[in-house]
Amino acid sequence: MSGRRRVSDSYIIGRRRIAYHNCQKGTIFPSFLFHLFRSLSNTTTSPTSPPPPPPAAVIPKQRCNLGPNHLQSALISFNRMLQMRPLPPIYQFNKALGPITKMGHYDISLSLILNKLLQFQGIQLDIYTFNIAINCYCRLNQVHFGFSLLGSLFKRGFTPDATTFNTLINGLFLEDKTPEAVELFTQLIRTREIEPNVVMYGTIVNGLCRTGNTISAVSLLRIMEEGSGKPDTVVYSTIIDSLCKDRMVDDAVKLFTEMEEKGIFPDVVTYTSLIHGLCNFGRWKEATKMLRKMLDASISPNVRTFNVFVDALTKEGKAKEAEEVLEVMIQRGVDPNVVTYSTLMDGYCLQGHMDEAIRVFNTMVDRGLHPDVVSYGILINGYCKKMKINEAMYLFRELPRRGLKPNTETFSAILRGLFQLGRCGAAQELFNEMQTVGIIPDSQTYGILLDGLCKNGHISEALSLFHMMDRNGLDHNVVMYSILIDGFCKDKKLDTARALFNNLSSKGLHPDVKTYNMMIHGLCEEGLLHEAKELFVKMEQSGCLADGVTYNTIIRGFIGHNKCYEALILVEEMVERGFSADASSFPMIIDILSTKGQDPALHEVIKKFMHKDSHGMQEKE
Repeated sequence: MSGRRRVSDSYIIGRRRIAYHNCQKGTIFPSFLFHLFRSLSNTTTSPTSPPPPPPAAVIPKQRCNLGPNHLQSALISFNRMLQMRPLPPIYQFNKALGPITKMGHYDISLSLILNKLLQFQGIQLDIYTFNIAINCYCRLNQVHFGFSLLGSLFKRGFTPDATTFNTLINGLFLEDKTPEAVELFTQLIRTREIEPNVVMYGTIVNGLCRTGNTISAVSLLRIMEEGSGKPDTVVYSTIIDSLCKDRMVDDAVKLFTEMEEKGIFPDVVTYTSLIHGLCNFGRWKEATKMLRKMLDASISPNVRTFNVFVDALTKEGKAKEAEEVLEVMIQRGVDPNVVTYSTLMDGYCLQGHMDEAIRVFNTMVDRGLHPDVVSYGILINGYCKKMKINEAMYLFRELPRRGLKPNTETFSAILRGLFQLGRCGAAQELFNEMQTVGIIPDSQTYGILLDGLCKNGHISEALSLFHMMDRNGLDHNVVMYSILIDGFCKDKKLDTARALFNNLSSKGLHPDVKTYNMMIHGLCEEGLLHEAKELFVKMEQSGCLADGVTYNTIIRGFIGHNKCYEALILVEEMVERGFSADASSFPMIIDILSTKGQDPALHEVIKKFMHKDSHGMQEKE
């Protein structure tokens, strides 16, 4: 659920591969925005210049974690308190539990409360202790046990306070029980059991936004504005960030303006969320304006703000400029984190500059940071794309030795790399290993397996895997069906492809334009033009509109079987719909137009095509 928190670092990295194609379209990161960031170095708050980068290496450096064992120190302190006579007051035990809980050791905190404090004679738990225990249960996705503690709380004469219910509401959201969380909140208001404060409202707003219910969060904001618990900067920032993630940037900007008009001051989180949203849509001038406004308000960019710009630059293929922004960070006393370096590494990997990516990795280690599984995954994926599977496999095997567990994405990257090199046996072994170590393959992993097997000629094994998934109750999606349909069409096994295509509807799935195109191509290749045309018509009737690939595919099919008149009728329809002939179709169409050009019935088709496609070809050039 953390992926829906405002401007989360994982969100920045996670969206990179989707957005990278934008740089292929030539979107330009404006120089004035980059120079604005460069100008920040002239107002540096720290004179420290970044250390010179280490020389590039093929294998990245590693760093051992030699830091103090904070957990052990906290446990020693807690147990020492239990041996003191007289026993310290409960608030001191609560204070000792704080660091353990903040470190994320919720099970240990629970054990100390339930097995020691609760059983120890002479220690009287208070409401704060119970709230810690309830919070631990909620963080462990066991909110039902948190509710069961309410009984013990009542028996001891305590009344749940706002913190208690706030914690339980958050626990319900963490388990994706949004309706139950909203119902509990509604009951509290209806029975006037607790007067919701801005913190509780903030929890509800945050939970709604994290679970994709941004519109409901906006509605709750309006209720807050009418009541006594007025929304604060945190509430507005949470909704603004969620609107940006939902691609409703204009609404986010409007809410930002409204926030300012009400006298609620935005903070660095608010500005960073908006800047991130604007950058994702290439609205650089507005992003620059927002950055200037932020600086004019004496709000300094933090690491997440800088990460947004590093991310934006690398998406535009400007990894070198992104690295200069990183240097500005350091000069201003803002320490880059693992996400900063990983984002920069990913930028270099996307450009195929693996030596630069390794250099950045080593710089990160030299600065005392510990690369995580995402950092390694970026390098592994980069090496696989460069067909350097040995280097990728070396890093993959390093993960357990560095205390890191490979995740689904890491395994999937290696699998894809092995299939690209035709090493299907090694890929199968790795897939088996993946399941042995308890990593559950997702739909993307299975898609990679099916695609790899089909492209390497193992189409029967791919179909067996597909049926195995069905027997095990694993869901198939349109992408998996399309992979198999394409594979069987190319293997001239049209009956199997047709059966798979017809099976889609029984599974509640709807073929997309790519699936239709594959099937139409297979039918045309076998000369089944009538069936291809019927499928073409059915496609449109089903609400799936043909695209340029569809038209070019079926036109080539008709021309290839000397059905020139039918092909030209489709050419006319294609032109009217705004599509152009591709490089394969264009010479074929020109050829039949030159031979059939004397036919008066085709004069209009010829005129339209030559005007449209000569213009289209010029644009392509």
